[in-house]
Amino acid sequence: MNNGHWHARRLGGSSTGLPDIIAVNNSDGILLTIEAKSGTSDILYVPQDQLERCLMIRNMFGIYRQRHIILAFKFMSKKRFRRKNKTVYENRKLVEYYKVADVIAEMSVMPIIKCTYGGSTYAIYKNKTMDLNLPDYSMPFHKTAQHVVPLPQ
Repeated sequence: MNNGHWHARRLGGSSTGLPDIIAVNNSDGILLTIEAKSGTSDILYVPQDQLERCLMIRNMFGIYRQRHIILAFKFMSKKRFRRKNKTVYENRKLVEYYKVADVIAEMSVMPIIKCTYGGSTYAIYKNKTMDLNLPDYSMPFHKTAQHVVPLPQ
């Protein structure tokens, strides 16, 4: 994502103890720390330690006027599930969501964040799940906040 005023770098993700991607727009003073998840199921999760890494980087760069934690969820076009002890794949629409998770900075206990194929988000604390309703973020390289790619006919 290096276009116009935006510059982004992949940082290596969880093995490095850093978020997956950092993107900056120096002209407008915007920093995005991005944690990306993709999968073939109907639910994707972001663990607490990965949220903490995003928060740490967000707080480190206080010079930026706007600093956001973005959770990027990509639900692949083939859904995987088990049927009669076999792994089966079913075609579906590829769906991507970009959610603003800045609210975690105000949480005293870091949750696990869950996102569903339909785009709903939840905070999971031990045995309790709560609606989180993270707002969509319109990524600079997308025209809309939610990007749906239709399956080929």
